[in-house]
Amino acid sequence: MKKIVLMLSVILLLSGCYKDDINDLKNDVNNLKERMAQYENLLDVLNKRLYVVSYETKDGNYVITMSDGSKLSVRNASSFIEIGENGNWWIDGIDSGNKAIAEEGKAPKIAIGQNGNWFINDEDTGVSAAAQKGKDAAEIISVSITNGIMTFTFADGRTISIPANTPEITLTSPNGGFVLDKMRWFKVLPQIKYPVGATYKWLVNNEEVSSTADLLYIFGVAGTYNIELIAKNGVGEDSKTFTVTVNEKAYNNKITQVFDFLPAPGQFTNELPNGKITDTDETMRLKAETALTANGMVSLGGFGGYIVFGFDHTVINKEGNDFIVLGNAFNDWAEPGIIMVSYDSNENGKPDDEWFEIAGSEHNKATTIKNYEITYYKPETEPTNLNEPNYIRWTDNQGATGYLAKNQWHRQSFYPLWKGETLTYKGTFLKSNIYDKSGVGNNWANPAYEWGYADNWANGDVRAQIDISWAVNAKGESVKLKGIDFVRVYNSNRAEGGWLGEVSTEINGFKDLNLP
Repeated sequence: MKKIVLMLSVILLLSGCYKDDINDLKNDVNNLKERMAQYENLLDVLNKRLYVVSYETKDGNYVITMSDGSKLSVRNASSFIEIGENGNWWIDGIDSGNKAIAEEGKAPKIAIGQNGNWFINDEDTGVSAAAQKGKDAAEIISVSITNGIMTFTFADGRTISIPANTPEITLTSPNGGFVLDKMRWFKVLPQIKYPVGATYKWLVNNEEVSSTADLLYIFGVAGTYNIELIAKNGVGEDSKTFTVTVNEKAYNNKITQVFDFLPAPGQFTNELPNGKITDTDETMRLKAETALTANGMVSLGGFGGYIVFGFDHTVINKEGNDFIVLGNAFNDWAEPGIIMVSYDSNENGKPDDEWFEIAGSEHNKATTIKNYEITYYKPETEPTNLNEPNYIRWTDNQGATGYLAKNQWHRQSFYPLWKGETLTYKGTFLKSNIYDKSGVGNNWANPAYEWGYADNWANGDVRAQIDISWAVNAKGESVKLKGIDFVRVYNSNRAEGGWLGEVSTEINGFKDLNLP
């Protein structure tokens, strides 16, 4: 019985040893596969001519991001060797004290010497490589980066080198340097080599002003400015500095150009300014421009009627309110127009860039209708009844229809005489505050919205002022505009106040609050 027990014990012991050997062998095979896969991945990177754009340590491994977005993970706690800011070799974050001499475009020769120290270019660094000594030939013992080359050194002395590229900035300065007038756009388009994974920082007199590759900036004060661009990725950084001379310049604080003008039907249409059947879009644009540049007034008519104008400078988005669109609002009678703004991003001097809406107090209310459309129909004849209620028919995209009434106080045609049989206008519809104070139709009021519109509050009221920072894009997202070059205003209401006629936005100028 004792023999049987002894024999069984031996068998179990041998069986346990055999299982351990099998497990060890499996682990060795798996480790070998892992090391070979790592080696093959590096060769694949070379074949694809990829380059390193960043690296980081993670859980004891090096995670290396390539130019195609792929990632390599270097295991086995390989040492990291680089040239420090003091010009010495640094090994795993420790200064070896040895001056680095690395030939441009070549990787250093890295090995473990007989004494167990790291040797770089056959020189003893004095730093122990004990953790890497005795590794299998297929294992990576070090990762080094010098002169834009990342090198993987294996225990048997083999190396694989991959370009590790710091962003390179090329910036061409005009003869005599950069010179411009204040309140004008300053745009710089540097060429960036190896931009993948790079971040950017623009500094004006040591203050960060932008984080994009290109610089779009505006100087509000004359002087000399020091500009620096820093481009950085996980490998390193490059920087360029230059100066900009900004000259003093005097500007007109008013509208200097009208680009487009189309009033909707209304009681002042064809009066402010005078319109005739022989006019064209261009002659009416010119009439509106003549009126507004001479401090006159134009009417935008009913809902959707609009005007687009500009200035002889860029209106800067400074802290607080920036401008006023002048109108003729007065106590208890507002005729609010929605304000759109744009800047000349393509530098062609035309308002053909992206538009942004000044999101005033009514913008997100449940009664506000986005993407509203209304179509007006030209009457076949002018009515003999000077107060004809069913004068100019309209329909909208909400399924409603109605008429713009004739008003005895204005006997000209209310329909733009130079236009065709129908006119369609689009925009954001705001529910009017209009109401009959008397209850019998002889005392109408249209209180102003809280803030953010043209012809809404009296020009001298602070609530008439507009902050460019209120601008939103077509998705309703807030945008950070540095300045604006163009303004578009359109009537936001479709409302009538009895004998006072329809609510029609009027414009009689513009004031840049940054100018005297």
